[in-house]
Amino acid sequence: MPQKKTDWFMKDRFGMFIHWGLYSIPARGEWVRSQERISTEDYRKYFDAFDPKDYRPREWARLAREAGMRYAVLTAKHHDGFCLFDSGLTDYKATRTKAGRDLVREFLEAFRAEGLKVGLYYSLLDWHHPDYPAWGDPFHPMRGNEAFRDRKQDFGRYLDYFHGQVRELLTNYGKIDVLWLDFSYKGRDGDMAGETWRAAKLIRMVRGLQPDILVNNRLGGDGTQKELTYGDFTSPEQSLPRAGIADGSGNPVPWEACITLNDHWGYCAADHNYKQPKEIVRALAECAGKNGNLILNVGPDARGNFPGESVEILKKVGAWMEKNGESIYGCTAAPLPKPDWGRYTKKGNRLYAHLLDRGIGPVVLEGLSGKIAGARLLSDGSEVDCSLPWNVAESGGDAFLNLRSSALPCEADTVVELALKE
Repeated sequence: MPQKKTDWFMKDRFGMFIHWGLYSIPARGEWVRSQERISTEDYRKYFDAFDPKDYRPREWARLAREAGMRYAVLTAKHHDGFCLFDSGLTDYKATRTKAGRDLVREFLEAFRAEGLKVGLYYSLLDWHHPDYPAWGDPFHPMRGNEAFRDRKQDFGRYLDYFHGQVRELLTNYGKIDVLWLDFSYKGRDGDMAGETWRAAKLIRMVRGLQPDILVNNRLGGDGTQKELTYGDFTSPEQSLPRAGIADGSGNPVPWEACITLNDHWGYCAADHNYKQPKEIVRALAECAGKNGNLILNVGPDARGNFPGESVEILKKVGAWMEKNGESIYGCTAAPLPKPDWGRYTKKGNRLYAHLLDRGIGPVVLEGLSGKIAGARLLSDGSEVDCSLPWNVAESGGDAFLNLRSSALPCEADTVVELALKE
C-alpha cells in the first residue's frame, strides 16, 4: 500500500500549539483587540514595546520533546495582523520591533534541530490591514464604528496580500510540515468561507510549493465540518468528538483536536484555570482511541517565556509518555466497544487497555476470552495475571485482568499491554 502523506501525522498523535504575538503584552488573551475594540492607533503601543528578550526557542523545543510531542505549530500571523516572520509585504512584523529578529525562522530552526516536525499557523483574518472588512464584520475591532461605515476597501487587494504572505512562508523557510489556517465564518457583508478566500487557488499554490504539506480544513469552515473540501484533516476546537470523525460515506477522516492548557490561546496573566496532567493524559488516550490527534496550546508571555504552570504540566505529561507512549504513538481505535473502566488503543497485534477506573474485583475484558497471549503493565513490563478468577464460574467469552492492588498503579492512566494471539 503506498504511503499516505498523513501517515506521519496519524502516528505522531501529539503536538504543541504556540500562540504568541503583541497580545502577550496586554496579557488578556489573543482576542483582546476585538473584545475591547482597540483601534489601530491605540494598539500601536504594543508594537512599539514588543521586545521578547527571553525568547529561546531551543528551550521551547526541548520541553515539547520532553513532553512527548512530535510536532509543533507556531502563529506566524494571528488575527491582529502582526507577523512574527520577516515578510516583504508589510512593516507590521517582528523585525521592525525592538526584537529585530525573524522569530519564525528561529522557531523553525530550533524545533527541527530537536527532531520535531514543524508547522505554521496563519490567520485568514487581519484587523490591521486597511482592506480587510471592518464595519460590517462580526469580529473586527471597529465593527459598528460609524467612522468605518463608508470607508472604501479593496478586499481583492487584501487577498493578494494574504496569498503573498503564505507564498513567502512556504518559499523562504524550507520544508513546512503543516499549514494551519484559521478561520472561516459568515459576516454581515457576506460568507467569509471557501472561495471568498480564493481557496482553490490558494490550495493549488500551497501544493505546488510544498507537495507533502498537510493543511487543516478551516478554509471552508470552523474546523468542525467532516468533509475535507480544501484540506487534509479536520480541527475540532476545545472539545473531543464523541466517536471520532467520518465523512458522509462513513470513511474515517484524519482529525486533530486543538485544546488550550488554560482558558486562553494567547498569554493571559490572570488565567490560572489550568487543566491537570491527568486530564491531558486521558485526552491523549481518548484521541488516539478515536483515530485522532491532540495539539495542546501554550501561550508564552511578552518576554518569550512559557508560563511556569504550563512547564510543570508538560513535564508531568512527558513523564507518563516516557513510560506509556507506545500506547499512543501509531495507535488507532480498537474494534471493540468502549469498556466501563476506560478505553482501548490498538497497534498491530497489541491492544492497550487504558485503565482509568479500577472498580471492584477483576477488570473485565469483554469478548476477549482465548484471544490474549499475555498481559503486562506498559510502564514497567511487569506481568499481569489474566487467568479465569477463582470467583467466576465461567468466562462467558470474557477475559480478565487480576490486578494485585485495589488501587491503580497510575492514577492518571494505567496502561496494560495485551499481546493478542495470531
